[in-house]
Amino acid sequence: MTAETNKFYLCIDLKSFYASVECVERGLDPMTTLLAVADPERTDKTICLAITPAMKALGIKNRCRVFEIPKNVDYITAVPRMHLYLQYSARIYGVYLKYIAKEDIHVYSVDEAFLDVTHYLHLYNMNAKELGLRIMQDIYETTGIRATCGIGTNLYLCKIALDILAKHSPDFVGALNEVRYRRVLWDHLPLTDFWSIGGGTVRRLAPYGIYTMGDIAHTPEDLLYRTFGIDAELLIDHAWGRESTTIQDIKAFRPVGHSLSSGQVLPWDYDWKGGLLLTKEMTELLGQELLWKGLVADSMTLSLGYSKASGRGFVRGTRVLGTGGNTNSAKAIREATERLYRDIALTDAPLRRIGVCMNRVRDELCVQYSFFEDPAELERERSRQLAILRIKDKYGSNAIFQGMDLIDGARTLERNTQIGGHRA
Repeated sequence: MTAETNKFYLCIDLKSFYASVECVERGLDPMTTLLAVADPERTDKTICLAITPAMKALGIKNRCRVFEIPKNVDYITAVPRMHLYLQYSARIYGVYLKYIAKEDIHVYSVDEAFLDVTHYLHLYNMNAKELGLRIMQDIYETTGIRATCGIGTNLYLCKIALDILAKHSPDFVGALNEVRYRRVLWDHLPLTDFWSIGGGTVRRLAPYGIYTMGDIAHTPEDLLYRTFGIDAELLIDHAWGRESTTIQDIKAFRPVGHSLSSGQVLPWDYDWKGGLLLTKEMTELLGQELLWKGLVADSMTLSLGYSKASGRGFVRGTRVLGTGGNTNSAKAIREATERLYRDIALTDAPLRRIGVCMNRVRDELCVQYSFFEDPAELERERSRQLAILRIKDKYGSNAIFQGMDLIDGARTLERNTQIGGHRA
């Protein structure tokens, strides 16, 4: 790869990470073992968190549902162990730190990271591929996990090199610069293989006869801006293989606003009353998180998703907290939750998804009261909540809980034992 720029990036991905960890723990080879990570206590419609490369070689799609695995395939079912996976991920991050300073590492997900190796190649007297292979080998020797590596002259190109080239390369390494990107991938299909391009984008491009990155690059920019607005700028840059953002830019980024959110996909259909119970559980926990972190929010947004069979889709609404916002009062949050749910929730459709968001979160500089509230009562409530949080912090999330958490259909006690919605 010729150097058109003084920048070189690696994007390292851990192959079938969760499934590979389960194989390593069993002394098995993920490249030859048929194993799927899924919770057998859920229905056969549950999504497999990962399957081994050996199962993918049989044509089984990653993130498939259990019932989609052919009945004639004899495979191992591994119960998810999220805490274990995080431990492996931390060990692998330790491998990165042996070669690259943390300032030059951006962790993209539990199984993927970007490394700016520009200033390390001379230090190690290696080119980018040699350094990538060294790190991949170290990961394998340290954990038994195999990795793939994309190399690029910017962050976008190394990601594309990983996703499209490395995973099909004999040595699991792919490399791109802008010239090679245009030569090799301008005619690549499907377009959804490219990072950030989904089915919706493909459908909007198709009426104009635009099917490839090369087509996008040669389409008049005015047409793309009319179709996608400001998002066309990113689409055009990526069509040419350009990306100006660096890891240093990512680390320096500070969002203008903050929020706290919680969401869950329900294991079965919930009626109106059951949905209210879960919504109250979720907002109660978010309110406690605000208080524990010394934060306040000015409003909350509730999103409710209904069963596809009902044809009702999503409903959404927002309410100000208390009399003027900027609060973490459990009472204010509880009252806003019930009012909002009663206003927007459908009574004749089965509920399958709930999302709650505390909006415009900021540091609590002082406790704010209004003329319509009793400050003494608010302080007593605040003290009770802080006492509960101290107990949870010392003895665990389920050390103390509310009576509603024992009602049939409640999920807080179960979710407190999970990480990311899966068994810890």
